[in-house]
Amino acid sequence: QVQLVESGGGLVQAGGSLRLSCAASGRAFSNVAMAWFRQTPGKEREFVATIMWSGDITYYSDSVKGRFTISRDNAENTLFLHMNSLRPEDTAVYYCASSRRIVRGMEAASQSVYDYWGQGTQVTVSS
Repeated sequence: QVQLVESGGGLVQAGGSLRLSCAASGRAFSNVAMAWFRQTPGKEREFVATIMWSGDITYYSDSVKGRFTISRDNAENTLFLHMNSLRPEDTAVYYCASSRRIVRGMEAASQSVYDYWGQGTQVTVSS
């Protein structure tokens, strides 16, 4: 069993930055691919970014590409999301997820490929 715990959310002004963290416990080999999703009230959960175990393969949604960077520290079992140039439309609850297998291409954006989820951390961007 894998447990994921997000942290680092908060209130920030537009144009500011935040770094989210996701601490993973349990079987490290279960976290082959790790991802961030986000959700606002009344909307579907939205894909943000995915990173493979090696760290050299990443995928981003078009809405965050160039502003957000996903990274991981396997020695510390921690996933990060560095968010720059934040916009009010980035306001959401951000969730960490992990998959026990390699995730390729467009399937990275599908919630169904991820086996474990965190409880979420709120990010609010004021205008």
